[in-house]
Parts: sequence; C-alpha cells; structure tokens
Amino acid sequence: MSDAETLKVYAERAQDYARRFSGGSAQTPHLSAFIEALPEGGHALDLGCGPGNSAAQMAAVGLQVTAFDPVPEMVALASAHSGVDARVAGFDDVTGTDLYDGIWANFSLLHAPRGDMPRHLTAIAEALRPSGRFHIGMKTGTGEKRDPIGRLYTYYTDAELTGLLADVGLTVTDRTTGREKGLDGVEADWICLAAHG
Repeated sequence: MSDAETLKVYAERAQDYARRFSGGSAQTPHLSAFIEALPEGGHALDLGCGPGNSAAQMAAVGLQVTAFDPVPEMVALASAHSGVDARVAGFDDVTGTDLYDGIWANFSLLHAPRGDMPRHLTAIAEALRPSGRFHIGMKTGTGEKRDPIGRLYTYYTDAELTGLLADVGLTVTDRTTGREKGLDGVEADWICLAAHG
C-alpha cells in the first residue's frame, strides 16, 4: 500500500483503531479457525497487522508470528505484544518461498490498487508452505473510492476474489459474509475467505 492519504489516516488514528478493535469483531471466529488450521508452533504472517491484536492472539497460543504493517505507529503498537516480530513492511515485502504455514490478511489488501492485486497474491501463494492456509478479509462491492475519513478502498465481488485466488493456485475452502461498522463509522458489507494451496 502506497497511498499517502490512507497511510496518514492510519498513522494519526492508530490509538483509536487499536481501541476500536481491541475487543474483537464479527470476524473473530475466523481467527480461531485460522489458528486451529496451523501446525503447533507454526509460522504465521500477519500482513497489514495494524496494532497487532490478531498477531498477539496467534503468539499467545505458541505460533511464531511475523507481522508487517507500513505504518510505523501501528508497528510500535504491534511490537508491544509478547512474541510478535513486527516490522515496518508492506505487501511488496512478502518475498521468498515456503516460509509460512499461514498468512492472515484481514482487511488489509483492500487498500492495494486493483492492478497490483494479482502480483501480491502471487507472492503470497509462493510464500505459503504446501497446504498452508491463507485468510483474506475484504469489503465487497465494485470499483474504488475513499471512505469518509480519507482511506482509499478497492472493492471486489465474491466471484472476482475467488477467481483471483484460483489464478495463483489457491482454493477457497470456506467463506463468510457479513456487515459491520468500521473505523469511519459506516456500515459496510464484507467477505472473509479461507484458502489453501
């Protein structure tokens, strides 16, 4: 993610974001399922970790956790959690092969430009170990637009997102849809997909 305005919003609202989502959300069952799917002591990447709430839960059950976020203020919060190796890094910093048992991208890739998504998903698929689990949460819809607080979003339909995952060799094994209020205070439709190589 390189949109300056989006990064600025997250930098300025890091503490608000951490408080808003500290108690979990409608997607919390997905994190439990993600953790259960990984081998004991496995290596997970939290891609776009924000304040590190999900990464902290992964670390608490004994997973080796690497967490990437492009916003230094978010990385500082994530680093405060025991067992979380948080780094200032973005989607383009996912490199290498067979590194992770699971990659958790919960409402982070929705800030990537549409033209970059195939490249990011290719890198994610390569970084996953055989039979590794990928979780992606996105807001559903079409097109791109800024929300009321200035963040740039790219929206996808279920079919579009499923097709992009299939293109990189990832098969969707579970999907959930819902609606929830975000940091901007607006109700939005979302989808969470679990996929395997």
